Amino acid sequence: MKTLTYALAPALALCLALPAQAEKIPLAEISRYLNALQTVQGDFTQINSDGTISTGQVYIHRPGRVRFEYKGDATLMLASGGKVAVFDRKSNQGYQEYPLSQTPLSIILAPNVNLGQARMVTAHTETDDATVVTAQDPAHPEYGNIQMVFTANPTELRQWVVTDNGGQKTTVILGEMTKGVAIPASKFSITVEVERRR
Repeated sequence: MKTLTYALAPALALCLALPAQAEKIPLAEISRYLNALQTVQGDFTQINSDGTISTGQVYIHRPGRVRFEYKGDATLMLASGGKVAVFDRKSNQGYQEYPLSQTPLSIILAPNVNLGQARMVTAHTETDDATVVTAQDPAHPEYGNIQMVFTANPTELRQWVVTDNGGQKTTVILGEMTKGVAIPASKFSITVEVERRR
């Protein structure tokens, strides 16, 4: 499962000009915000568990679908149909596939995000400029967790840190995101990507 950290999300400080002493965003508001997200596209910066940095484009189509395109190589991570596939041209194995349900990213891609359910949120804190929520699958905490960072007025997801079942951490920092974009279904098709790379 460590390979998942290549494509999913140790924290980098947010360099945002935000008002100090921001109020903690309620979990109900964060759940509402995530459930209202449908399609999103934008740049991301990723800090990998080994300290290396990657950049690229991310496409999100809730529920259940995400695509990370990494600049500078042919690496790609797709999630759709309940699966996660990681394509890495440097690997002779073609691609690796995992159940989405066994990754913390499934929490924000779920059809109905409810951060108020028992044992899902393990921490809900505020910093000077952001609200930080750490969540896990309450039925399977062994799958790891996701720490999400939100800013307020309006509520926006700015970054997340995924800790996988091996304790490896990957941070994804989101750039300017465009919502409501039209994204072809083929962008999220693992089958289409397998055929394209043959």
